[in-house]
Amino acid sequence: MSLQALKQRALENPEVRSEYEKLENEFNLIDQLLSMRIKAGLTQQQIAAKMHTQKSNISRLEKGNTNPSWTTLSKYAHACGFELTLSAQKNQST
Repeated sequence: MSLQALKQRALENPEVRSEYEKLENEFNLIDQLLSMRIKAGLTQQQIAAKMHTQKSNISRLEKGNTNPSWTTLSKYAHACGFELTLSAQKNQST
């Protein structure tokens, strides 16, 4: 069974879907981080060197195993050659 099929099957459970939706923004951020690094053609080690940190910190950031500050996220984006922006959207449930 593929990962996508497993995900779809799990999301059929209302409790799983609810928890997944709560984390959706975090998942999207992690996807964006990885996408920036891949588009830049850089390794975690190269990003770490540009940010003056350790590769393990970049790994934790990309896995979502940390609560990064805006400064850390901005440094990561700059190391990849991107500018980080923030936008607000009205909550769809209100």
